[in-house]
Amino acid sequence: MALLISRRVFRAIGSSKFSFGQASLLNAFNGHGCGDDFPSFAPSVSAKMSFDMLRRYSTTILTPNAAEGQFPSNSLSPKHVLTPDREIDKGLMVLAGDVFDVPIRKDIIHRVVRWQLAKRQQGTHSTKTISEVSGTGRKPWKQKGTGRARHGTLRGPQFRGGAIMHGPKPRSHAIKLNKKVRRLGLKIALSARAAEGKLMIFDDMELPSHKTKYIVNYVSQIETAKKLLLVDGGPINEKLKLATQNLHYVNVLPSIGLNVYSILLHDTLVMSRDAVNRIVERMHTPINR
Repeated sequence: MALLISRRVFRAIGSSKFSFGQASLLNAFNGHGCGDDFPSFAPSVSAKMSFDMLRRYSTTILTPNAAEGQFPSNSLSPKHVLTPDREIDKGLMVLAGDVFDVPIRKDIIHRVVRWQLAKRQQGTHSTKTISEVSGTGRKPWKQKGTGRARHGTLRGPQFRGGAIMHGPKPRSHAIKLNKKVRRLGLKIALSARAAEGKLMIFDDMELPSHKTKYIVNYVSQIETAKKLLLVDGGPINEKLKLATQNLHYVNVLPSIGLNVYSILLHDTLVMSRDAVNRIVERMHTPINR
């Protein structure tokens, strides 16, 4: 039987000051021959290395015909490992646990919703100060002798049509929220819908026509659904957009626009496979700082 030598043999031989020479490996291993092309070496020291000492550096190859050295069958796991590349079933989709199965935290949801509602405010409210109000700058009457209160202008806040003191000015209402918290909020919202059994996944969102009756018939088959949110992977299909625009209880979003507040407004979440894959990829993308 041919004996295969691993790289550790050469390291061990090199450390023992063995030099390659004219002697063959056959003499060094007590008659166990190797290939003709294998280089030969001869010991340069008086100490002889026995076969039993070098046997622990050798490697063997397990073949189906080998009589000994095989793995016991009971040590091999009989379970089937699911891999993402393997197509398991057309009606089954394995969801990422770190996206659709995270602990529910209401405090995170509250913070994310406050951040969304504050950020979407336009902040275009504006009032006029005393320098911006239209009117004359003339003193309305003399300082003394009239019996009336003294005033220097009719554009003051105490007069009708006058200025507004400390009124709102255009500004941003956005508050700061870390990206990790925002991402966690979306994971919690998706996990809540999945735990409630109100997350449905379809292969695609294709419709045979733009008629609204197709969406109405589908919604009528879901008994507990009152408001549906349809999420597609890429741009919204024109047929789907036309079929849902007359229904106040059905809304459509692309996967890039999926957010916590929209999920909470709808009791049922319907997603396509492409949308799920894009959401998982988005959640796994490192956060840019």
